[in-house]
Amino acid sequence: MSDFYLRGETPEDIPAIHTLTAAAFANVSHSDQREPFIVDALREAEALSLSLVAELDGKLVGHIAFSPVTLSCGASHWFGLGPVSVLPQWQGHGVGSQLVLAGLDALKKQGAHGCVVLGDPGWYVRFGFVSTPLLRLAGVPAEYFQALLLNGSWPDAEVHYHPAFQV
Repeated sequence: MSDFYLRGETPEDIPAIHTLTAAAFANVSHSDQREPFIVDALREAEALSLSLVAELDGKLVGHIAFSPVTLSCGASHWFGLGPVSVLPQWQGHGVGSQLVLAGLDALKKQGAHGCVVLGDPGWYVRFGFVSTPLLRLAGVPAEYFQALLLNGSWPDAEVHYHPAFQV
């Protein structure tokens, strides 16, 4: 949707990002509503590798966060996607997809080796994410943990998200 403007977050966006993330996950059955606090904790820890917003008519309607993940094999330049937040009234209008595509493009340009995501396999497959036995997240069914190789070869490792995800 060309009406949306995608850009990096600014300090002025922080309260709106928190509010829209809370709204985006308020009625999601599999959410424990920690998502806005995770984004805040990542930012506070300076672990938001990439934070993009979708703006429409001066109002933020979407946000995506990417943060570094640690791989047990020592591979570097891997990132976790999420959360992706879109105001409920704008869900289903392509905002989330635009944010994911822009974020993955930015990661590629930064030389990232890959990206992982914990989420709906039916939604993330459209961006090239796949479940692979080579990358594992403890305690999560394999089909919900997916990865996208951006550069190099697949590592074989346990993946650990930033401690901010434990808020």
